[in-house]
Amino acid sequence: MPEGVMKAWLESSHLNGGNIVYIEELYESYLDNSASVSAEWREIFSELPKVEGSDVEYRHSAIRDEFKTLAKQQKKQVVTSGGDAKQVKVLQLINAFRVRGHQNANLDPLGLWQRDKVRDLQLSHHDLSENDFDNEYNVGSLDIGQDSMKLGELYKALRKTYCGSVGAEYMHITSTDEKRWLQNRLESVQSVPTLSVDEKTEILKGLIAADGLEKYLGAKFPGAKRFSLEGGDALVPMLKELISRAGSGRR
Repeated sequence: MPEGVMKAWLESSHLNGGNIVYIEELYESYLDNSASVSAEWREIFSELPKVEGSDVEYRHSAIRDEFKTLAKQQKKQVVTSGGDAKQVKVLQLINAFRVRGHQNANLDPLGLWQRDKVRDLQLSHHDLSENDFDNEYNVGSLDIGQDSMKLGELYKALRKTYCGSVGAEYMHITSTDEKRWLQNRLESVQSVPTLSVDEKTEILKGLIAADGLEKYLGAKFPGAKRFSLEGGDALVPMLKELISRAGSGRR
C-alpha cells in the first residue's frame, strides 16, 4: 500500500464504522458542552465540515426520534382519481419509449429482420388502450413543441421518433443536460431532420469518399487482414460533421 494512503488510513482509523455509536455520543456531548470531551476530540469535531448555508449542528439522535414519531403515526390513505392515474401512465409510456424504443427501431431496410415486440412499449402494459386515444394528456418533458396532446397523436409521435429508422439509446447518460440535448434533437423533429440540398450533397460526398477509401484499401492490400467499413460507412460523414461542429462552436 502506498505510504500516503497508509498514512491517511491510520490518521482516520478511529472514525471507522465500528466506533460510530461511541463517536456519535461523544459528538452530541461536545454539542451540549465542548468542555465535556478531551482536547483531542474537540479539535477533531471543530474541523468537521459545516452544512453550507446553515449554522445548525445536526444531531442524529433528534433525527432518529423524528422518524420514530413518524412511524407511530397512522398511515394516511392517498386517493388518486382515475384521470390522474391515466396521466401517470402516459408519462410512464413516454419514458418507456425513451428507454427501450431502440429495441423496436426499424433498422433493416430489407424487412428481413423481424424484431420481437417489447412489452414496455405496448399500451396495454400501461393500462392504456385505443379507447383513450381521443383523451388529451400532459406530455411532461417530451420536447415536441406543445404541453398536451391526444393520446393517439402522442403514441404515433413516440413510435415515429423512437421506433423509426433511427435507434436512440441514451437514457443511461448520467448528465441531465446531455439527455435533454439529445431529446430536443430527436423529439422536436420526430427523428426526421429537415436537411437542405447542400447538406444532403455534403453527406453524400462523405459516403462516396468512405466507399472510395474502402475500395482503394481492398485493391492496395489484397488479402491483408484489416478492419472493413462495411456497415459503418455512415460513421465517416457523421464524424466529419461532429469535428466541424466542435471546431465552429455550433451545437
